[in-house]
Amino acid sequence: MPGGRRAAARGSDPRVILRAAVFHVPRNPFREEHALEAFADGALLVEQGRVAACGEYSVVRAGNPQAQVRDIRGGILLPGLVDAHIHYPQMRAIGGIGYSLLDWLEKHTLPEEVRFSNVDYADTIAGEFLDALAANGTTTALVFGAHFAGATGIFFERARAAGLRIISGLTLADRCLRPELHHTPERAYRESTDLVRRFHGSGRLLYAVTPRFALSASEALLEVCGTLMAENPGVRFQTHLNENEREVETVARLFPKSRDYLGVYEEFGLAQPHSVFAHSVHSTDHEIERLASHGCAVAYCPASNAALGSGFFPLERHLRAGVRVALGTDVGAGTGFGILKESLQAYLTQRLAPRGRPLTAAELLYLGTRAGADALGLGDEIGDFTAGKAADFVYLRPPERSPLAAVLRSAPSAERMLAAILTLAGAESVRETWVGGDCVRKRTVASDPYDAE
Repeated sequence: MPGGRRAAARGSDPRVILRAAVFHVPRNPFREEHALEAFADGALLVEQGRVAACGEYSVVRAGNPQAQVRDIRGGILLPGLVDAHIHYPQMRAIGGIGYSLLDWLEKHTLPEEVRFSNVDYADTIAGEFLDALAANGTTTALVFGAHFAGATGIFFERARAAGLRIISGLTLADRCLRPELHHTPERAYRESTDLVRRFHGSGRLLYAVTPRFALSASEALLEVCGTLMAENPGVRFQTHLNENEREVETVARLFPKSRDYLGVYEEFGLAQPHSVFAHSVHSTDHEIERLASHGCAVAYCPASNAALGSGFFPLERHLRAGVRVALGTDVGAGTGFGILKESLQAYLTQRLAPRGRPLTAAELLYLGTRAGADALGLGDEIGDFTAGKAADFVYLRPPERSPLAAVLRSAPSAERMLAAILTLAGAESVRETWVGGDCVRKRTVASDPYDAE
């Protein structure tokens, strides 16, 4: 086992070398050249759940002649994928096409979220949701919990058992949604505090204070959010920002004294380095500059932005200002769980966007791995294969008769291989998902659709 526990029990060298093609982006390719490290015949040395070395197989093997070798050539190792924005109660809302944001919420999504008052239903979805993350190679996710404390607690318990790195929290609102989804500020504080106490820092779990968005939060509720952040060092903050033009106009009417949408959150101390704002499609230059000055991160959700007709994300403006940007699937407005798919959507939409940013394969892999880790405050722990980081990785091996396998067999370079992976790979190519040296999901070859007899 890469974690080394079984080998150690036998008295042999606990280190394991995984031999395969290896890709990771340990530096920011938007700022540095040659940030991508790619090894066609690569090696990842894992010891006690940590990365001990990464590089060419011949070099890593020569330096570690006693380590066990697991030869998985024909496959690819990537760092564990990071989803910076996704909704647990919206799994069964995927596919609600034909709506813009506020109509989609009212007519399609909120009725589904009300069902999470039933803890048995919530438990079923929690299991399905976490399995879908792992099946797509996502090892870390920032997740909107349910509006119900019971359902959110069940989700945390399931996540702890699944072994994934999950940051989540009770979703808070006290107006403009269905009454069943509302909290009083007092109950929001009490239930959130209890969930923080039970789950923040437990195993691979962290807590995120989670007002749904300013549209559904009063000043009193946002003040509670600020209090929760101040009282619980290390918790994260997540919400939505400037996703849809009608939403932006409504927030301006609800908070007439605030200078803009971001200003609502600033007034309550909620714009800070541990804050992740989803979308930021319609942010002004001044808002983007302030996001950068506060050290905030933005979750870029290209599939959702397109599905709801929200608009093109101004990636270049955010990067130029120095805002940290990562990828989010935004299930259920998004079209599925795959961060690799989301990388492709980012590439496609930036190609079409006015003043879009053409993206390279290295930049796309970075957005789905190291950038996500940095956005969630986990850059020192995960995101690439730098020695000392947790051994979070995905083993990809496309079905032998798939188009991706055919392209990889003829790819003239490692960089061309990566581009093909980002274009064609989906859950069918994810063979194993590992977190901290533990295999959290393994898929059998028999389930490969291309390999079926």
